[in-house]
Amino acid sequence: MTSLKDIKPRASSGEDVYNEPYFKSLIKRSFRYLSAGYPVHFTGPSGIGKTTLALHIAKQRRRPVLLINGNKDLTNEDLIGAYTGYRRKKLNDNFVRSVHKIEENVSEEWVNGRLYEAVKEGYTVVYDEFTRSQPDTNNLFLSILEEGILPLYGTKRTESYIEVHPDFSVIFTSNPVEYAGVYQSQDALLDRMVTLSLETMDEQAETAVVVNKTSISEQKAEKIVAFVNRVRDLCEEEDKAFSLSLRASIMIAQIVKRYDVKVDGDNEEFKDICLDITHFPLQACGYDSEEVRERILEECSKI
Repeated sequence: MTSLKDIKPRASSGEDVYNEPYFKSLIKRSFRYLSAGYPVHFTGPSGIGKTTLALHIAKQRRRPVLLINGNKDLTNEDLIGAYTGYRRKKLNDNFVRSVHKIEENVSEEWVNGRLYEAVKEGYTVVYDEFTRSQPDTNNLFLSILEEGILPLYGTKRTESYIEVHPDFSVIFTSNPVEYAGVYQSQDALLDRMVTLSLETMDEQAETAVVVNKTSISEQKAEKIVAFVNRVRDLCEEEDKAFSLSLRASIMIAQIVKRYDVKVDGDNEEFKDICLDITHFPLQACGYDSEEVRERILEECSKI
């Protein structure tokens, strides 16, 4: 888990990517739901930009931001807090030579969990890939979202709960349940959030993201994004989520930018980069290795 406070913006074009119509609509709707007290849930394929968008929205709320990464080992103690050890205090009083007095006091020491602090102080929490955490752990959020309290069960504290700060909010992200390592989320939790599906974005939005992430020229980014989308379209609709994501375009652009490779379908270096990055993911669509290679090179030659 990582706490993010007072984060400086990127020095490049930065937030310009979020001026694209695709993102502006999502951001506007998300702010409305969060302001009304409802958590937002971004779901969609890996690499679509869910976490980056969630963090962008969280920072715009002008509240401290807490990032929690979902994982199967996350426990209530990690989120709420726990007594993690003992504090020992020893006083050796020998003020009067003939009197030797020793006082010793041993007490358990409580350490607040990150969610405890966030709930109490009104942070904006980005719970990334929350379905990778076990449903029992995520049950904490049922009370937070419905009753406005964080239960402190199992902590041996005198109070049984703390109240949720009025400025507290949560943005969840998740991958589809078909992904490995993902748990089926309880319906009661999903029912308490507004789920926005980020299945695919248009090429204009993808190009803006690639330019922002890599600082490559817009003209080159357009060619790379168009190529990746053509290769992705070789898959059947139901297989696209498991083939190529936006990350493929970003990876190609980063290598091209760093090593000054010409974005040209006749350039052998460029063809090798495209083949290396797209070949393996495309096999998820049922093509054999040689057929995949031929189809990728065919699409690459159109650049």
